[in-house]
Amino acid sequence: MSVATPVVNEELPREVVLISHSPIFYWWPVWLVGFLMAGLTYLSGQQMAIVPLGTVAEQARTVAGHEGARDILIAPLGLPLPLDRKTEMLMQPTNRMTASNNPGVIFAITLGLVIVITNIHLRGLWSVIVVLGIALASVLLATLGWWDAILKALGWIDIHINASGYFSLALFLFVIWAGTYLIYDRRSRIIFSRGQLRIREAVGSGEATFDTLGMVVEKHRDDVFRHWLLGFGSGDLTVRTSGANTRQIEVHNVMRADRKLALIRRMLQEREVVGGRS
Repeated sequence: MSVATPVVNEELPREVVLISHSPIFYWWPVWLVGFLMAGLTYLSGQQMAIVPLGTVAEQARTVAGHEGARDILIAPLGLPLPLDRKTEMLMQPTNRMTASNNPGVIFAITLGLVIVITNIHLRGLWSVIVVLGIALASVLLATLGWWDAILKALGWIDIHINASGYFSLALFLFVIWAGTYLIYDRRSRIIFSRGQLRIREAVGSGEATFDTLGMVVEKHRDDVFRHWLLGFGSGDLTVRTSGANTRQIEVHNVMRADRKLALIRRMLQEREVVGGRS
């Protein structure tokens, strides 16, 4: 004996709001990786010493006033170590930095990939395979510790950033990202309600109103990497109004695009049913 499962009709919201976000939204991996690299660099327990050109590192040397053999840095004759401007004493190493290239390489690759993805629209599964292949290969090389050997062979590539540098870059990008996503992008919006579409160009400004009868809302083909892996299901929509004042509106980088498109289409269908009955 089978029991029929009741179908629950989801109640439509009174309004569906579309906000076209700036491409800066997709830059969240850059500031996230920046904060992670800042933490890893700080916890590495290594510091950066600023020395004049020609300084030589010597191993297991005896230094007066210190017990046992020590590794030391020997500045060239006539070129003293830099002084602290406030105390006029020798500048002591304080900035945390790793000896490995791995954090710098990971940050640079993340930055490069995000720049490419947000400026060159790669649509289709092949683009995901190519980009993910590069990213996975980069992480694998870093895990195996091969980046230093590769970069040493190249000779002219050396990426080192101290912990404060990573943190400063990440904080700067995060402030821009948060301000754009939470404030700037929300100045204008498109608001769907039953039978009506309102376009608000800026906060505090007037609204343009359109009837939804005959209106068409379409979703562009996804850029899988940009919209799904970086955008968490974002998408690009096109809204075409009907009537004498026909208008085509492009709404890019809409969050939860599929969900909102489904709600809008249900609203439009209900409008057509109501209009047909009347």
